Amino acid sequence: MEDLEEMRRIWNAVVESADAFPQEEVLSMESAEKFFESQSFTGVAESDGRIVGLYILHPNNIGRCGHLANASYAVDADVRGCRVGEALVRHSLREGRQLGFRVLQFNAVVKSNVPALALYRKLGFSELGSVPGGFRRKDGSFEDIVLFYHLL
Repeated sequence: MEDLEEMRRIWNAVVESADAFPQEEVLSMESAEKFFESQSFTGVAESDGRIVGLYILHPNNIGRCGHLANASYAVDADVRGCRVGEALVRHSLREGRQLGFRVLQFNAVVKSNVPALALYRKLGFSELGSVPGGFRRKDGSFEDIVLFYHLL
């Protein structure tokens, strides 16, 4: 993976911000390679020859629910608001369908992540509801999470 360092940098920045991803541990180069390779699909967005965002796509569950996909998106802070996230989500919907998934489900969109909430609604995701206090912030406080799905 020639873009691994940039992918890792963008991913880790979101993890370290502690306001969107449930992960608490950043990826080393070794763990990043294993992590991204273990996904059903890992996609990147490129602009002017540099990686500006990425996403991972994988089953959300196993067995009889293995047709449900889940995805996570990370966009470089320098290009947020430039529709990179939208391009990644649109691509993941197409890729998920091509991989045979029937539904893309998001388990934990943090309620204060207003841009993500607006994007998912714009792209036709259906809101399932929320889980009170489902996300633990870096300071130890809790925030609601919103669940979404999109038929593929």
